[in-house]
Order: sequence, then structure tokens, then C-alpha cells
Amino acid sequence: MPEPYGHGSGANLADILERVLDKGIVIAGDIRINLLDIELLTIKLRLIVASVDKAKEMGIDWWETDPALSSRARRDELTRENAELRERLARLEELEPGRAQEKEAS
Repeated sequence: MPEPYGHGSGANLADILERVLDKGIVIAGDIRINLLDIELLTIKLRLIVASVDKAKEMGIDWWETDPALSSRARRDELTRENAELRERLARLEELEPGRAQEKEAS
């Protein structure tokens, strides 16, 4: 039986980490603060540790659509925002066509 802190502990830690990432692990907990049977605060904590592939298998892929984490999502958001602004501009120009031509001339 290997010693827990022997020379093989690095390999054991790597094996454990590989298993956790491959299978995934969920840690859940709730913190409730009550005063005289009145709930003042509830905090729900959920932690999922898994590989990206395992997370995608579980249907978790929020990082792909978060503009702060994904350059593709940021580009898509800018494209959508640009299209909305062009549409708004076109509607404004339809309301006041003479005014839009005056701005182009100046």
C-alpha cells in the first residue's frame, strides 16, 4: 500500500484530478440567516468541477455565450448591436428625410 505522502503522491494527485475532471463533481450548500424565525438572508452555493467536455455533456456551456469570456460571443454581440443601430438610424431617417440629407451635405 503506497504511503499517502510518499514519492508517488504527485501521481496519485494527478490521477485524482483526472478522475474528478473526467467524471465531474458537484458541491452544493445553502446558508440561511434567521432572526426570530424570520429568514433574513439565503445564499445558495453550487460548485461544479469538471472538464469542459464533461460540462458540455451535462449541457453547461454558458462561457461560450458570455461576451466577457468568448471573443465569438463578443463579436456576435457587436454585430447584433450594430444591426440594431443601423435599423434605428434608418427609421429616424424615414421620419425626417430632409434633415438627413442636410447632414450629409454639410
